[in-house]
Amino acid sequence: MSLVKKLAGDTVLYGMSSIVGRLLNWLLVIVHTRVFEQPELLTENAQLYTYVIPLNILFTFGMETAFFRYGSKKENQSEYFNLILSFIIVLSGVLSLGLILGATPLVNAMRFPGKERLVIMLAIIIAIDAICAIAFVKLRAQNKAKRFVGIKITNIAINIFLNAFYLIFCNNILKDKFLPNLKPFAAFIYNANIGPDYIIWANYVASMITLGLLWKEFVGFKFTINWPKLKEVLVYAYPLMIMGLAGAINLTADRLMFRELLPEGFYSDFPKPDQAFSIYSQVYKLSIFMTLVVQAYRYAADPLFFSKLGDKNSPNLIALSTKWFTIACIILWVGVSLNLDWIGLLIGENYRSGLYIVPILLLANLFIGVYGNTSIWFKLVDKTKFGTYLTIAAMILTIILNVILIPRLGYLGCAITFTISSFFMVVACYILGQKHYPIPYELKEISAYLLGAGLIILANTQIHISNYWVSVPYHMLLTFLFIGVVYWYEFKVKKFRLHENS
Repeated sequence: MSLVKKLAGDTVLYGMSSIVGRLLNWLLVIVHTRVFEQPELLTENAQLYTYVIPLNILFTFGMETAFFRYGSKKENQSEYFNLILSFIIVLSGVLSLGLILGATPLVNAMRFPGKERLVIMLAIIIAIDAICAIAFVKLRAQNKAKRFVGIKITNIAINIFLNAFYLIFCNNILKDKFLPNLKPFAAFIYNANIGPDYIIWANYVASMITLGLLWKEFVGFKFTINWPKLKEVLVYAYPLMIMGLAGAINLTADRLMFRELLPEGFYSDFPKPDQAFSIYSQVYKLSIFMTLVVQAYRYAADPLFFSKLGDKNSPNLIALSTKWFTIACIILWVGVSLNLDWIGLLIGENYRSGLYIVPILLLANLFIGVYGNTSIWFKLVDKTKFGTYLTIAAMILTIILNVILIPRLGYLGCAITFTISSFFMVVACYILGQKHYPIPYELKEISAYLLGAGLIILANTQIHISNYWVSVPYHMLLTFLFIGVVYWYEFKVKKFRLHENS
């Protein structure tokens, strides 16, 4: 149990950069959807950032996990840091150059003519982030959580500050809302005609500064290409990269395909596919609440599970941590889904028509989180090829279902597809895992909580309360009642049964 407490503590600590940081970043959705009231204005940003997700996987090439596998021991860290970082520098340099040289045909293919500068900035951002990722993983391996958290939050703070500076401060000055004397200054540094482009510019500046803040991690770095050792690392990492890439495509296929598959006029209020795509992309970000918990947990869980490699108690530790992780995610699913009546007010009015799919997206991300736990078995026994097979199968399923459902159901089809694909990965991974690395998961309890939460959320969709003074307390009460039931069963009923059996 002490290890679970350590895992929980590390999750909270690393979660400061992930949960707090991403939550602050999510607040930018409020800014963006209110500053750019017409959804089509955010189409370029939403589409380009969708491509960034699989590109990030390609640029890092599975080397974060590979570093834990080969450089987790202190005596090996320097050697493998040099080797892995050298490879990432070469790879990211080549890939970024390719994106920069191909910027014009890329923006034309996406129907964003004249936006080459956005592709160029993003190519540089992704390369810098890949290099920084190896420095961050070194900090995690050395248990320098405070430095890790500090730099991550600084990056986010800079990004948020610049967004607020350009899109709120400068933009409102130019609209004569305040400080008219500063209008020449605001006009000099901010061009309202390309306002959404400053979102990527803010990211670019934040990434540059982050690279500088990590300078200590690069002290003593020696460019090294030791082919025999690099080949061993690549053999381990490339299935993870393929798996991650397929997984990223699985996560983003809906947004990559949406504009092409949605019929013109499908939504009467927003007849253009670009408008509907932008609405879906911004509403999709509400499901970030689930991914926050998942990412924070993974930051802490991976190093711990790898450090216990070969320990006979490791399966029990994984089972117990998976159970509590899943319970936390289910509580979050209930909390956000029941309280969308007021959470949804945070985003711009023209984007709220897609809020009804948020519970489905949250459930899909919950399954992704559970899959992350159940998939630990093939990482521990060096059978990452199974992860590749599963993810590719899920990717194919996702593409097929999106092709079928998007023209018929719009972004509801995207959400349903995401959920089915994620659930398939969990089930398939569990079945394979029990054959190769048995783990005693508490399936009955997890399934009961999941089913109970789903029924509460489904029932809530049938009850419409227009008065916020009634609906908000009612939904908060339902949320805390669910939490109370979980607490009562886990800490009262089970304790009583254990006492009786003893």
